Amino acid sequence: MYKSRPTNISGPAGIIAFFTLISRILGLVRDMVIATLFGSGMAADAFFVALRIPNLLRRLFAEGSLTIAFIPVFTEYLTVKSKEDAFELARIVFTLLSLILATITVLGILFAPFIVQIQAFGFGSSGMKHDLTVLLTRMTFPYIFFIGIVAFFMGVLNSLRHFAAPAAAPILLNVGIIGAAFFISPHLSEPILGVAMGVTLGGILQVALQIPWAYGAGLKLFPLWKPFHPAVRRIGRLMLPAVFGSAIYQLNQFVGTLLASFLREGSVSWLYYADRLVQFPLGIFAIAVATAALPSLSGDAARKDFAQFQKTLAHGLRLVFFIVLPAMAGLLILGKPIVVLFFERGAFGAESSAMTAEALSCYTLGLWAFSGMRVLIAAFYALQDTKTPVKIAVVSLVINALLSLSLMGPLKHAGLALSLSIASGIQFFLLALLLQRKGLFIHMGPVLKSFLRSIVATVIMGAIVFICRHNIFYTSTSDALSKQMVNLSLLVIIGIAVYFVMARLLGCPETRAVLKMFHLKSLR
Repeated sequence: MYKSRPTNISGPAGIIAFFTLISRILGLVRDMVIATLFGSGMAADAFFVALRIPNLLRRLFAEGSLTIAFIPVFTEYLTVKSKEDAFELARIVFTLLSLILATITVLGILFAPFIVQIQAFGFGSSGMKHDLTVLLTRMTFPYIFFIGIVAFFMGVLNSLRHFAAPAAAPILLNVGIIGAAFFISPHLSEPILGVAMGVTLGGILQVALQIPWAYGAGLKLFPLWKPFHPAVRRIGRLMLPAVFGSAIYQLNQFVGTLLASFLREGSVSWLYYADRLVQFPLGIFAIAVATAALPSLSGDAARKDFAQFQKTLAHGLRLVFFIVLPAMAGLLILGKPIVVLFFERGAFGAESSAMTAEALSCYTLGLWAFSGMRVLIAAFYALQDTKTPVKIAVVSLVINALLSLSLMGPLKHAGLALSLSIASGIQFFLLALLLQRKGLFIHMGPVLKSFLRSIVATVIMGAIVFICRHNIFYTSTSDALSKQMVNLSLLVIIGIAVYFVMARLLGCPETRAVLKMFHLKSLR
């Protein structure tokens, strides 16, 4: 039997957060480059729709359902059988996955017009914008093959408590897109095509990064054809409902994009840029914690140590809320200056900044739910229960669709963002309620106590940052970029300092856990 390392999510979460921070920074640079070169016009709208389609499939069939269905079963084999048995299973899954991903990629390229028609019906069935979106979709679709392979490596390496290479992979996607925008796009008659080439290039680089780590862990990637292996059937049964249960955020984004295509030009891009900013704290902290928690929760479940399971779950929720609550206050208070600083240049003007800031505020209101939901979903999948999240996913989808149709009239694109936040909040509470019915959410008093302390510290921090912004570090869009950057950086530093001081005064133990997250002795 393979002996796993002691359960601990703070250290692994710190490793994931470290590389995710670098990735998000490069992601912002990438978006700044795209905003400068293409603004929020036809080319940008077409590219973002084309990119969202393989990204949606990535969440549904790769990183989403594959990772969270594979890790619990693979971890169980490591825990109750042997490393050799687990690696045999990995080879079988790798063989099947490669064939499935290749088939999906070919079908996606062939049926790109139909896919675009569904995703962005408002673009019409012909015309320049429609045709450009179809072409970009075909060029970016091979990315689903490469990112699916990366997701497989992520499942194996994370189960073995190696987190660095999978966490660093998105960095190379951004490198590929940025490099293509500068070195390929200028030589093409339609420059946005170069950016699409960068997506596939980034996918290739991501796979190349994983291979040495996988071989170093002892995994040999020779094909092994055993499609009827019992563990494969279990993974398949978990994956089918996991397509909906693990990727509800992406499905709701799909609804938002579809409806935004009926609004004025630029709506798709404004929602995209706002979502990218919300993804910054969500990806660095919440997804990092949930990713680190899944192998630990799976190990607890495999050993049937449900007391430890609840401790791991509570620790994950406390850590997420402790970080996300002040991030919400920061985005609500500093959202407009952040949008202006990062995006308002070139073809991205003042109106685009204002529209993006509106969407950002509405997305930010649901950041706590987006984040907490990640941890709760990880708990369900660690228990190999994929049916419960599906039921909640369906409810959330219906609520989001109804709210979006109601709010997109008076609030336009901002109404779509607000609808997603409300639906995600309802989803979080339903997941928590059903987890409690399983008897695994009954010792959450410390979570509520920590949540209230974090709110108090956040309110005090927000008040001080608000006062400083309007009375000491006031900037306008006409100020030099350097002044905007310095003032915004000082406000962020003040906010972090005030929050941590207040948290220590209030006795929040999460301050130590957060410091431990970023005390990286080794990048495993």
